[in-house]
Amino acid sequence: MDTLITAGRVLPRPSMPIEDGAVLVRDGVLVAAGPRADVVAQASPDASRHDFPTGTALAGLFNVHVHLAFDASREMLAHLEDGALLDGARSRLSSMLRSGVTTVRDLGDRDHLGAAVRESFSDEVAPRLLVSGPPITVPDGHCHFFGGAVTSDDSIRALIDANAAAGADVIKVMASGGQITEGGADMWESQFDARQLSLIVAHAASHGLPVAAHAHGADAIEAAVEAGVSTVEHCSFLTGPRSFDRREPVAKRMAAQGISACSTSSRNWRVIVEKLGDETAQAMYGRLPWLEEHGVRLLAGTDAGLPGSVFDDPVGALELYEWLGFPRRRILEIATEDSAAGLGLAEVTGRLEPGLAADVLVVEGDPLASLAALRNPLLVLAQGRAA
Repeated sequence: MDTLITAGRVLPRPSMPIEDGAVLVRDGVLVAAGPRADVVAQASPDASRHDFPTGTALAGLFNVHVHLAFDASREMLAHLEDGALLDGARSRLSSMLRSGVTTVRDLGDRDHLGAAVRESFSDEVAPRLLVSGPPITVPDGHCHFFGGAVTSDDSIRALIDANAAAGADVIKVMASGGQITEGGADMWESQFDARQLSLIVAHAASHGLPVAAHAHGADAIEAAVEAGVSTVEHCSFLTGPRSFDRREPVAKRMAAQGISACSTSSRNWRVIVEKLGDETAQAMYGRLPWLEEHGVRLLAGTDAGLPGSVFDDPVGALELYEWLGFPRRRILEIATEDSAAGLGLAEVTGRLEPGLAADVLVVEGDPLASLAALRNPLLVLAQGRAA
């Protein structure tokens, strides 16, 4: 069955806007995206037709760093102990789809909740969901409550084996401390050294899996990059509570090795700017244009699930980049094709091109003129199926 979408404009890629365009989908796959007349001519006579004369069709958005086990409330850790997590996680994933997000990466849960959520949607429409399972950490370390604490090389290998067997798509390691774990390492302090991180990368590779490293500290980032992780989450370059050390050789190595960085900033960024003041906020968030200048690929992720980091406002997070001076075209690229490439999905999704999965978002208005247009989804297709 063909699905034909006509729109005031189509963005096969954000850098290639087409006025009065169309998108043709067949069996969950993109057949064509381009000028209306060219695409309409390829549709079957009985195609399901959707017309959005003032809308824009683009690839579905990405959120590459979420925690479906958390509910974004201040009591999220207490609620984690409630036990009945599947229904809440399913609801959060569905809300992401309705907001235009068609690919999600969950980077930390307990008891392989993410894999269970994915399985529960086997016959229903949902975003593409990549999962890590319990992240690797140290005893009483950051996010130890997920059950991924290790004490030796053998226990590291055993946890990676268990996550892989449970269906993990990526291995997550807490290379540094974090802000939500009382009594653990501070955000800028390392939890693993370069040798241990290299062991994690090598053993994950034996399962064909990449490694995502949670790393706020400058030392942890450098060690993770030396070990050859695939993505650095947060990538804050912290050396203290409000001190930073952006290391140019590290950024250059990230760019050369194709290691991506995810800011994990939600719509809370405005509150943080107000709290820290412009100077400190620019020092913290300024790492993103700095990484961009050094050729490091940036990924769109929000740490959804943490207090105030809601699941259904991807635009609020993307507006940080606009505040930092990124052109809207680049912001849309980060949220679609760049995030796809960073997750190894460039040949699967992230663009409206023939042969790729039909992950399609249609919004009212033009997001190249105003990101606010992304707040008005008119149609969302996940692999060709309407939300």
